Amino acid sequence: MDPILIIVLVFGLFLFLACFFTVKQQTSVVIERFGKFQSIRNSGLQLKIPVIDRIAGRVNLRIQQLDVIIETQTKDNVFVKMKVSVQFKVIQENVYEAFYKLEYPHDQITAYVFDVVRAEVPKLILDDVFVRKDDIAIAVKRELNEAMMAYGYDIINTLVTDIDPDIQVKNAMNRINAAEREKVAAEFESEAQRIRIVAKAKAEAESKRLQGQGIADQRREIAKGLVESVEVLNNVGINSQEASSLIVVTQHYDTLQAIGADSNSNLILLPNSPQAATDMLNNMVASFAASNQIGEQMKKQNKRLKNSDDKTSLDYNPNDTSQPE
Repeated sequence: MDPILIIVLVFGLFLFLACFFTVKQQTSVVIERFGKFQSIRNSGLQLKIPVIDRIAGRVNLRIQQLDVIIETQTKDNVFVKMKVSVQFKVIQENVYEAFYKLEYPHDQITAYVFDVVRAEVPKLILDDVFVRKDDIAIAVKRELNEAMMAYGYDIINTLVTDIDPDIQVKNAMNRINAAEREKVAAEFESEAQRIRIVAKAKAEAESKRLQGQGIADQRREIAKGLVESVEVLNNVGINSQEASSLIVVTQHYDTLQAIGADSNSNLILLPNSPQAATDMLNNMVASFAASNQIGEQMKKQNKRLKNSDDKTSLDYNPNDTSQPE
């Protein structure tokens, strides 16, 4: 076979294969003819004229992410580093604009992010930057959409993923937070202590009330017992004075017996001589007699005042024992 024919066949086969090319999914290919835009080919098997047509470039139609690190200053003069993540993609219908109008899309997006963030953050104090980070992200997205839509790019979302103040500022914020939590803990502890004190006071008050009620009941029962004892003694021919003496002497010796029965008691009853009960009874009888005498004297004085026609209650003198005229 002629070598020239072989060369022609090989060259022809090469040209034939060069007519076909494939485009991946979510990718667009820009075809130029003699350096001029010819067409845009999408995914699948495509055909072009060898030598005349060439592939100028491939455009990725998938969603891409660009992370931008920005250092800026807040309103309260705190420097912070912020990480803004921009998610974007090329609009399939605008591949021409994305390929020919914008050469470095990442640099363009980064410049807009810097511009917006450094315009918004200096208006806010550091605490508001953390609270309103979503507002900053929305402002970045709005500005980027307006600028990048003309170049065939769609901004899917913008996220402020990190806010990193200076290390000294972070330490100060941690100390403030710790102090605030300690303050709240102290307030709760004080409230708990107050509740315990109030509850204890109420319990003591209730205990005292019940104790007083018990003592009153005890004394009432003792009085009833004394009355019954006196009545029993009177029934057997013992008069009231003798009965009182007997009761006082009995209680005196019962008290001495109770004190002596407790080996750990430090209580001393004074006086504790045998005649102590007699002295106590004599003092009680003398007190009762004096009280009865004063009562009878006051009754007589009141009676004289009622029988007097020229005397009024204003003229009453308890010390006056003279007979009215």
